[in-house]
Amino acid sequence: MGATYYRAESESGDHVDDPSEDVLFMLIDDLNDSDNTFVVIQPDEDDPAWFTSVAVLDEGGYEIVRRDTTRREHDVSTETSIDRIALDLTVWMAARDFPGRPTRQDSQI
Repeated sequence: MGATYYRAESESGDHVDDPSEDVLFMLIDDLNDSDNTFVVIQPDEDDPAWFTSVAVLDEGGYEIVRRDTTRREHDVSTETSIDRIALDLTVWMAARDFPGRPTRQDSQI
C-alpha cells in the first residue's frame, strides 16, 4: 500500500510514506555532499501536481524548492536550520490539495 498523502525519497533510496516533521528532520539531517545530496517529497501518484525538495549546497546549508502547478507556485530558497526546513515543509504540505483522499482531520477521528 502506498502513501495516503505523500512520500519522501532520498537520493540514497531511503523512502518514507507520509513522513512526520520529525522524520523529515532525520531525512534532511542524513543528507551529505557525496552520495545522498537530496530528498524529494511529493504525492505518491503518477504525474503529481506538486513537489518539494531539499538539496545540500556546496557552500553549506540547503536549497529548498517548492512547486505546485495547480496554484502556480514555484519558490526556491536557502536555509541552514534543519528544524526550520522540516517545520516549513510540514506546514506547506499540509496546505496542499489531496483530491479524493480523507482530510487529515477525518483520518484522525
